[in-house]
Amino acid sequence: METWNGENAMGESEVSATGVSDSDDSLAAYVRKISKYPLLSHEEEFELARKSHDNHDAEAVDRLINANLRFVVRVALHYRFSGAKILDLIQEGNIGLIMAVKKFNPHKGCRLITYAVWWIRAYIQNFVMKTWSVVRIGTTQTQRKLFYKMGAIGKTLQSDQDNEDWYALLASDLDVTRDDLVEMRERVTHRDVSLDCPFDGDDDLTPLDLLRSTFSNQEDVISRQEERTVRAREIENGLKILTAREAYVVKNRIMTSEPCTLQQIGDHLNVSRERVRQIELRALKKLREELEKQVAQEPHRVVTMARTQKGSPNPHPPSERGWSSHLRTA
Repeated sequence: METWNGENAMGESEVSATGVSDSDDSLAAYVRKISKYPLLSHEEEFELARKSHDNHDAEAVDRLINANLRFVVRVALHYRFSGAKILDLIQEGNIGLIMAVKKFNPHKGCRLITYAVWWIRAYIQNFVMKTWSVVRIGTTQTQRKLFYKMGAIGKTLQSDQDNEDWYALLASDLDVTRDDLVEMRERVTHRDVSLDCPFDGDDDLTPLDLLRSTFSNQEDVISRQEERTVRAREIENGLKILTAREAYVVKNRIMTSEPCTLQQIGDHLNVSRERVRQIELRALKKLREELEKQVAQEPHRVVTMARTQKGSPNPHPPSERGWSSHLRTA
């Protein structure tokens, strides 16, 4: 088990040497403030921890937390290249320290910071993972393990990304699949990009402008709407030339999403199934002739109507089978 002691604490001079650029003044001021709290000897720490654990002494808890705040800074600085602000990392680490103090049992025989460092790291790592992307990552134990190891193996992955044998060996060492390794590499190496953020040097062009639209072309939409309107009008006119019995058969056999059976229509009209079939064929023949007549009067629409027939490349009037599909969609 990793052990920590007073030599592991972070001093103000060490903070300056880390090269942390964001919030330098705030960080230095924070380190100066927490450095005023003295480190505890083993005996002092044990006595305070005993009071905290056995008697829930709030003052003892506060002294234990304050005396170990500088250790949190040292741990947080290990994650300073994660993209998160160092003060945010320290804040999360402090929460981990508080949880560790509340759960620490001094009778187990180890120092507080040796136990607390695991809580501090856990809270910091969880914060880094949650803030890395707006898309949640690390939802499984395998993904979390890979995310934490990506910092160490990231450069090697980039240099050997085409080496399949190396990928397989690394996946085996990490006890994950190759696909898991590749997926996490893509997630870690590609950060979030705003679709509304202009490209460098171009104030107008954004990534959103380059995305392919999933919507249909407006001209095609209007054209199809007009075609459906015309088709519906032609069919309505065509139905006027049918007898009442023929119109009933067409509407209940062709122009419905749930067509009736020949037997059902036959029972309604008091005729046989064969007679219904004959009426249907005769009605479709009349409709075809009427619609062909209408198309002939408007030659420019022949090609448009022929294109609606799936698998019918030639611009001729639809077959009897084709007219039935028109009737069903009208």
